[in-house]
Amino acid sequence: MDIKREVQIDKLLKKGKALLIYGARQVGKTTLVKNFLLKNKSKFRQHTGEDIQLQILFKDLSIADLDEFVENLEILIIDEAQILENLGRGIKLILDRNPKLAVILTGSSSFELANQLSEPLTGRKKTQCLLPLSIKELSLHYEKYEVKHKLEELLLYGSYPEIITTENKHEKRELILEIANSYLFKDILSFLNLKKADVLYKLTKLLAYQISSEVNVNELASNLQVDNKTITHYLDILEKSFVIKMIPAFNSNQRNEIKKSKKIYFLDLGIRNALINQFQDIELRNDKGALWENFVFLELYKRIEYDRSFKTIYFWRTHEQQEIDFILEADGLLELYEAKFNAKKSTKIPPQWLKHYPEFQELKLIHTGNFMDYFTKLDT
Repeated sequence: MDIKREVQIDKLLKKGKALLIYGARQVGKTTLVKNFLLKNKSKFRQHTGEDIQLQILFKDLSIADLDEFVENLEILIIDEAQILENLGRGIKLILDRNPKLAVILTGSSSFELANQLSEPLTGRKKTQCLLPLSIKELSLHYEKYEVKHKLEELLLYGSYPEIITTENKHEKRELILEIANSYLFKDILSFLNLKKADVLYKLTKLLAYQISSEVNVNELASNLQVDNKTITHYLDILEKSFVIKMIPAFNSNQRNEIKKSKKIYFLDLGIRNALINQFQDIELRNDKGALWENFVFLELYKRIEYDRSFKTIYFWRTHEQQEIDFILEADGLLELYEAKFNAKKSTKIPPQWLKHYPEFQELKLIHTGNFMDYFTKLDT
């Protein structure tokens, strides 16, 4: 059973350009492309970067062989394209000689694809991140009551497509553990030939215990007995591999504002819970507030990515512990959001915020009772 995705390839794909679709393994990139091709009448050819013949083609970059490879094609698709050597140069040669051809490249590692394609395809590519299923996508497939009923499962097992369409909770747990253990670190380690796999794993587990919290690089380095540079490098790897997302602190150089800190969120809560092997009921958990804040972040982030609204997400905090969970900024305009698991809890805008930013006084509270209204209708 396929759930319709918000990403629409037909609106993003252009002749003479490459469309890069990033996303973790199992997030639905292959299915997204397959469903696009089922409705498209163009002549296409689909390959994978694991194909030895294709690897040889891109290694050699023979003009004659490249011309023959795409002869009479309208669309070329390469899955797991980050594996290919000379990928950017090869695609540029192909597009230069075939301006009516469109190329789709998918990859499970944004840094591998970006590093290979940024310079050769400047002005010739468009990128799209594909994330686990959003509330809006679920609402297009299920009734509102059904989506609300699935909330606890979303907080525990996440929203990878196969997880959503699996009904049995025991099977959901098996699946998300398999994704976390078999795919997550396999990709990261194989891409970068990391020598300290144990450090990366321990770091990720530490972060799983610290979701929705500020990252302290010094503390992490001390716990893992490595230097700060290693921690910073590994955090960057985890972010570019779609495991975590870090958001910066919002400030305007006011003296009492936190400026350099970043908060950590996981891009799927099922992955996070699998890393620490905790799937007990939400009401029994002491981390449900942190899970809810991470959930709200994810939905805001998905809205920005899929609506292509170019907004940046921040958090705000002062040294006196006055804080706002999320601030969305674009073109000088700010939107303020607070995440509260308990629908009965209220919140007030911090006095220090009102003092420094009196023109932005509307604080929107997102809780378990109204999240559907925000994430199915929110126009970000």
